[in-house]
Amino acid sequence: MSKTENRPNCIVLLADQLRYDVLGKGYTPHIDELMQDSIVFSNMYCASPLCVPARGALFTGTYPGVNGSLVNGWIPSEKPYAKVKEGMDTLYDVMEKAGMECIHSGKQHLFVQGTPLEMRPQTRTKWLTTEQTYREFMREQGKRMPGGPQFRMWVPEMADGIHTILSSYSTPHTGRYEEGYDYYFDGYFTNELLKGLEEYDGKKPLFLSMMYLAPHPPFDIPEPWYSMVKDEDVTLPENVDQWYPHQSPLQKYNVTGYIGNSYHLPDWKEAWRTYLGLVSLLDTCVGNVLEKLKEKNLYDNSLILFGSDHGELLGSHRLFQKMCMYEESVKTPFSIHLPGGKGKGDMHRETVSQIDIFPTICDLYGITTSHQMNGSSLKGLMLGTKSWQESPVYIQYDGNGSRGNFQRCVIWKDYKYIADIFKDEYYYELYDLKHDSQETTNLLFERADDGSFCYQELSEQMNQILRRHLQEINDFIELPPWNLAEFVENYSF
Repeated sequence: MSKTENRPNCIVLLADQLRYDVLGKGYTPHIDELMQDSIVFSNMYCASPLCVPARGALFTGTYPGVNGSLVNGWIPSEKPYAKVKEGMDTLYDVMEKAGMECIHSGKQHLFVQGTPLEMRPQTRTKWLTTEQTYREFMREQGKRMPGGPQFRMWVPEMADGIHTILSSYSTPHTGRYEEGYDYYFDGYFTNELLKGLEEYDGKKPLFLSMMYLAPHPPFDIPEPWYSMVKDEDVTLPENVDQWYPHQSPLQKYNVTGYIGNSYHLPDWKEAWRTYLGLVSLLDTCVGNVLEKLKEKNLYDNSLILFGSDHGELLGSHRLFQKMCMYEESVKTPFSIHLPGGKGKGDMHRETVSQIDIFPTICDLYGITTSHQMNGSSLKGLMLGTKSWQESPVYIQYDGNGSRGNFQRCVIWKDYKYIADIFKDEYYYELYDLKHDSQETTNLLFERADDGSFCYQELSEQMNQILRRHLQEINDFIELPPWNLAEFVENYSF
């Protein structure tokens, strides 16, 4: 793979806010077929449950606390905290340097310090679309963009970790988008990509980055997808509309709980119905791209990565969107199709992180980066040439548009430990993912018959693992000394 002309194509298909548990249910035949033709990682976790920092981590192989992309940065004073630091290579950088023919379509939520990637005069990537080009296209066509005020609500948010402001965020409200597929976000993104692929001459290996918006809200979607899923077809997970004892009350200060608190079971069922329709729309878009790749004889000689930046709560734990550490938010679908279909059908259940994806691509292509990555290559695991040394997976959240709500998490040996932080308050959760995948029982409150804590030793160990990680990456969050008895006493009402 070291010589440019011998390198396979690299195709990245990235959904936005796709739950790991909606695939294989009849709504995603094209994605399911791709995953059956690929190596699947069933325990892949994002590095941050938020669009911009998730991409910053995925496309650099580093933790958000290392690369500097912490929040979406919609508030002007917070924009610097949305950007990957200078001097760090992104996947676009290394593919350009490797002499690949680079094409991007879809949303562009990978922000870097200095000139944006798509505006750099030296860029050799063809930026077919961004959200800005979509807005310009819609103005030219005189069409209404999906969504609007009825699909959003005002939410209190901390700015700079100090001041409370009001910010507008999407809700589970649903509607029929009358303008149709060609004017919907991903209809436009996919149509433009298909035109770009038609012009690709095949003289150089192809690097393609396709960042979909679906199934991210607004849930204002075109036919036939809006009416595709019927009420009677929807079976909700058991934890939808359930607020469990000892679930972090600090979620009520977060976007997830503030919005989720306003909705109830019938609302969630309607949101699920439309969300599944949007998942089906995503599948149609992916299917169109895969068909074009096959038509141009690119599919068989391509490394094809499919996944999502993070998940979607959609009423689980009575929460909405992502922005927290529960499985529905941080666990993501992920598969890698190797050229020639090598390893297809293999299922890996090892716990891995999205920061492992970039090192894997670099390893497969014989590429080195100018910065040190935190992730580890999955190449040896996929090819069976190297044993996988499973290690803790770390996830962080620092707020949405700005810094204000903070969460840190470690997943290790079937257990998940969460520190939820708002202002000077710390709330902790511990879950057994093997026996309680919907995270209904916070083990920190479990006591034996003699009154002792059942998970005292494990909680101390998990706390130490997380504290050590925060110190290693020089995180600005420092957890206080662990005192399980004091914590439980404070929250036992």
